[in-house]
Amino acid sequence: MIAPEPFFEPRGTPVSVFQRVRALSALGYEIDLLTYHVGQPVILPGLKIIRIPAVPFIHQVKVGPSWIKPLLDFLLFLLAFWRLLTRRYDAIHSHEEAAYFSNILSALFRTPHVYDMHSSLPNQLYNFGYGGWTWLVRLFDILEKWTLRSCDVVITIAEDLTEKVLSYHPAANQITIENLPLNIGAFSESLPAAPSGSPTPAEDRGQSVVYTGTFEAYQGLELLIDSAAQVVAVNPHVSFVLVGGRPDQIEKLSERIERAELTDHVTLVGTVSPEEAMAYVEGADILISPRIDGTSIPLKVYSYLYAGKPTIATRISAHTQILNEEIALLVEPNRDALANGLLALLHDRELGASIGERARVFAQSKYSFDQYKEKLRLVYDCLLNPAQKLNNVADLRDF
Repeated sequence: MIAPEPFFEPRGTPVSVFQRVRALSALGYEIDLLTYHVGQPVILPGLKIIRIPAVPFIHQVKVGPSWIKPLLDFLLFLLAFWRLLTRRYDAIHSHEEAAYFSNILSALFRTPHVYDMHSSLPNQLYNFGYGGWTWLVRLFDILEKWTLRSCDVVITIAEDLTEKVLSYHPAANQITIENLPLNIGAFSESLPAAPSGSPTPAEDRGQSVVYTGTFEAYQGLELLIDSAAQVVAVNPHVSFVLVGGRPDQIEKLSERIERAELTDHVTLVGTVSPEEAMAYVEGADILISPRIDGTSIPLKVYSYLYAGKPTIATRISAHTQILNEEIALLVEPNRDALANGLLALLHDRELGASIGERARVFAQSKYSFDQYKEKLRLVYDCLLNPAQKLNNVADLRDF
């Protein structure tokens, strides 16, 4: 398995990678996970983490595209080439941009290749402000199409990605395996214990609105702060707890909070372990995802639903692929709509309780580790049996 990101870190794709290796481990596979030199250790039966050499001036890797990733990915390619040169593997399982060079390695070493497609990388370039680099977007688009048409199996995590795969390659050997809620991720058994003195959920100051996740611009946290100012003006007893973010992002958002005179109402927790993040989720009265852009489903949404708390989210594709009016309160991605939605949930607790209960029932019926593991078993049965195709597997009807 080739994962071009810090592993482990409590954020999107690394969490998805963790869920994949945990399921493969439970299925009895042995996994050599090739990844960057930064990240926490993970302990699972059959898992061996092999890192690229430490790069002295790189101690963290931010979310999304960056100019240091080509260097790290080149080292990852060399590491993967060497491993394949010195031993025989049943399969190459690639994530994100590693799929591009994994396609080459698959052909060179005649090893089946499964591409784990967590997002469309050309779209990511737009989301992170590289849309003006037309030549780069075009290059990634060409590489993505080539990879989807050439790899042996494609795993997608959402319906929009599935549609994109089939539009490029209608006969693709493809399956959708959505992420699991962190609430059932069993992180405590596999990750080192959180350091003592870690923050704990805030004391009860009335109703609390909780956000967990990264602090990237597309997550809509500035929109959240602007809406919070309107909410507090009507309901001064509400508190907002924001979990996540790098120090520089927290500092920038703190300035906006101060300008809005919300320092007594907004708590910035910083990045915590998955278990601690779930403690905040479980202690919330309302969960929020104010995302303003992008099509990939935020990982937090699965955990929000599983927690059985009312969720308010913006009405954009990233949310509506999984959320509807039955299991969440969906609002337009603007300040007034978000504030009005929050005030409605704060005022009508019965409405929130009914939304939360429907969400919990939905999540428990749709997202279980056993279903997740079985889908991954089908992937590898097909991957290691070229005559079998996923779109012909009768068992998939059960999902």
